[in-house]
Amino acid sequence: MRRDAAEALEGDVTAAAAVSMAVPVKYMLGVDVGSTVIRCHVYDKAAAIKGVSAKQVETLHPQPGWVEMDPESLWTQFVDVVKEAVQAAGIKMNQISALGLATHRATFLTWNRETGKPFHNFISWQDRRAADLVKSWNRSFLMKAVHGFSSLLHFFTRIELFLMASTLTFTTQHIPLRLAWVLQHIPEVEQAAKDDNCCFGTVDTWLLYKLTKGTVYATDYSNASTTAFFDPFKLQWSVILGKLFSIPISIFPPVKDTSHMFGLVDAEIFGEPIPVTALVADQQAAMFGECCFNPGDVKVTMGTGSFWDINTGSRVHVSRTGLYPLIGWKIGKELTYLAEGNASDTGNTIKWAQNLDFFTNAEETSRMAYSLVNSGGVCFVPSFSGLQIPVNDPCACTSFMGITSSTTKNHLVRAMLESIAFRNKQLYETIAREVAVPTTYIRADGGVSKNSFVMQMTSDLIDKTIDKPVITDMSCLGAAFLAGLAIGFWSDKEELKKLRQTDVVFKPQKGPKEYELTMNNWTKAVQRSLHWYSQIS
Repeated sequence: MRRDAAEALEGDVTAAAAVSMAVPVKYMLGVDVGSTVIRCHVYDKAAAIKGVSAKQVETLHPQPGWVEMDPESLWTQFVDVVKEAVQAAGIKMNQISALGLATHRATFLTWNRETGKPFHNFISWQDRRAADLVKSWNRSFLMKAVHGFSSLLHFFTRIELFLMASTLTFTTQHIPLRLAWVLQHIPEVEQAAKDDNCCFGTVDTWLLYKLTKGTVYATDYSNASTTAFFDPFKLQWSVILGKLFSIPISIFPPVKDTSHMFGLVDAEIFGEPIPVTALVADQQAAMFGECCFNPGDVKVTMGTGSFWDINTGSRVHVSRTGLYPLIGWKIGKELTYLAEGNASDTGNTIKWAQNLDFFTNAEETSRMAYSLVNSGGVCFVPSFSGLQIPVNDPCACTSFMGITSSTTKNHLVRAMLESIAFRNKQLYETIAREVAVPTTYIRADGGVSKNSFVMQMTSDLIDKTIDKPVITDMSCLGAAFLAGLAIGFWSDKEELKKLRQTDVVFKPQKGPKEYELTMNNWTKAVQRSLHWYSQIS
């Protein structure tokens, strides 16, 4: 009897092992298509990275102030990065449960609906070709009338949509006037729009379109909300803005939930029909990856630019100074809003200095800054793409001020890192002053969050503790989390919270007053850099 039982048990174990071998372990893909880098991470059930691949995004500058990307080149790089990440993980494509796609925002393309051929290159969020158009619209009698009429309506109705309209000011980062520029300057687009043969898409929409070989044309609420063409109250493309700028709403894609079964990748691309179950804008993805799920949670991503986001819960925050109201994510009935402020030139500044041989590796910069007591009176204004809130000047120039014959590279590098921290202080104080939701905690990610000098100085300046996680590429993780929730790879947000790991906690070591003189000088330098360019073409 015992022998029979033992043989039976052995048979069960052998059968179980056979089944285990037959069913491959599953993984999630998180892809982040940034302004400068495309990254793909392969995650296991514990959110550990099993494979990585990255490629530099090539940006084109056909004219001063213009920033573009070739859509076909971006697509080719995207496919290569995914294949290389899976190969690096030592697994097969059939082990991928689903793909989540995070993309940088407000970069757009238009293409022929019938042929799928782009009319032009991607026009980047950093592009300033529409700066003169932005300036003329913001100063126009029509905008003054919109502000006045909306203020009056808000006074009597207290409806926040009218408050938003009363303070509406366009920037070059917003899509409407760049898209209006395209319609005015590219006849093929204008005609296609009239013929209902024009597709508009941000990076996520284009890549989804390519992944499904043109069978799926869509975006999600987080990406739509970053275009400045989407009504966050009515959750639809703005008919009013369409009429204002003579842009037909028919060119815009359908809007779906962030965590959603968008479709299957055509099997010819990766050899397997992988489900695409999340589209999400990169900063919202980072917010989700940081597990900032509750009102008052704050994250700062320091990559190409610095992006400060606060979770405002189920309420749209209407700003008077330029904080941008965003949809963080929509998952079924759950709709989460954010308020965001950004500075465009963070990683850009460091990369620029590296290209000029100020240092060999970006990791050196923190040591160079710490080697000095101060910047020697040197101030740097980071304004390659203009200055955003609370300054709001697209025509400000990048500048060094206070250079003397004794200034060294270390002084210049320290001044650049200080400028990043000063912009962080401006953005945090704008959020703290404007948003009625009390701050719970602050979490940081992005490549520049690895710079201990910037992180510590930011903590000192805002007098707050900042938590940096082990994984700093949070957009990839957030996209994977959202994709995984859609298919049950992870059960809920409580499970996700347990997977996040803290690396370093930065606590204030100096009072903000100790930086007062330095920041006053820097503010003076900013004022002298304003309105430098009379026009940007």
